[in-house]
Amino acid sequence: MAIRLIVKHPDDVLRERAQEVTKFNANLHKLLDDMADTMYDADGVGLAAPQVGVSKRVIVVDADEEHGLIELVNPEVVSSEGEQFGPEGCLSIPGLQGDVRRPLKVKVKGQDRNGNPVAFEGTELLARAFLHEIDHLNGVLFIDLAESIYERRAPEPAEEGEA
Repeated sequence: MAIRLIVKHPDDVLRERAQEVTKFNANLHKLLDDMADTMYDADGVGLAAPQVGVSKRVIVVDADEEHGLIELVNPEVVSSEGEQFGPEGCLSIPGLQGDVRRPLKVKVKGQDRNGNPVAFEGTELLARAFLHEIDHLNGVLFIDLAESIYERRAPEPAEEGEA
C-alpha cells in the first residue's frame, strides 16, 4: 500500500471518461488499497481513480461510520430522490469550494474488488460523495455543477472532509 500523488485540475485525465474495469486482479487490489491510503492521508471522504492518474471506473468512499470504507468498481447510480444543496470541495482542486445541488438520497451499484455485484444506499454526505466520485469517472468536476465557487475557508474541527 502506498500514498499516490493526487492529480490536480486542469490535468487532462480529470476530463476523460474513465474505462470500465474488466480484470479483477492484484493490480486492481493494489489500486484500491493505494486509493484508500491516499484518501485517508489527504483527509478526504472519497477518491476516484482518475484523481490518482488512472483512467479506470474505480472509486473509494468513506463518508460515515455506518458503512466505513466502500470500494466500488464500475459504479452506476440506480436511483435518486430528494434534494440537498451545500458546499463541496475536491482534493484535485485545492483551495476552492462550491455550492452544489445534488439528490438527498441515492442507490448505487457496482462490483467489489473481486467482481462480485454490490449495492449501497446513501443519504446526505454519503449520497453527495457517491455522486461526486462517479462524476469524476465521467470527466465532470464539482466546479462544472456549482452554483457559486469561492475560496475554501479553514475547516471547523467537526467539519467533513473533501471528496
